Amino acid sequence: MSALSNVSAPIAASLARWHAMVATGDLSDVAELLHPQASFSSPAFWKPYPGPVAVAHVLQTAMRILTDFAYHRSFATDDGLNVVLEFSARIGDLELRGIDMITFDEAGLITHFEVMIRPMKSLIAVAETMGKNIDLALLGKAPQT
Repeated sequence: MSALSNVSAPIAASLARWHAMVATGDLSDVAELLHPQASFSSPAFWKPYPGPVAVAHVLQTAMRILTDFAYHRSFATDDGLNVVLEFSARIGDLELRGIDMITFDEAGLITHFEVMIRPMKSLIAVAETMGKNIDLALLGKAPQT
């Protein structure tokens, strides 16, 4: 892992857009950064959520429920296609730390977004709050009737 100096121009542009969206708290255009086959891995569930609609919805919901969100450090793999962004935030009165592990394609589109959060108490609070605010139909997990 190294700093972000080895990421390509398209990935650097996507990261810049991502950081701008996070800074304003407005992820309404996040789907533009997502590959058609994008997926999201949650720290609370083993199976990833497939598709850009689900990924966008999860990211938008997370941005709504977390406060004081800030990135601190960034790293990229030697090939520049995988980036790790370290962050801190709050959920209610609990503090948390975590990382976003983002995989890009050569065009700079996000193909996979994975989140890790600690401590466990904060992760549980995030999972519970996400569960109350997420639209299961957008995740392809609507109850069967």
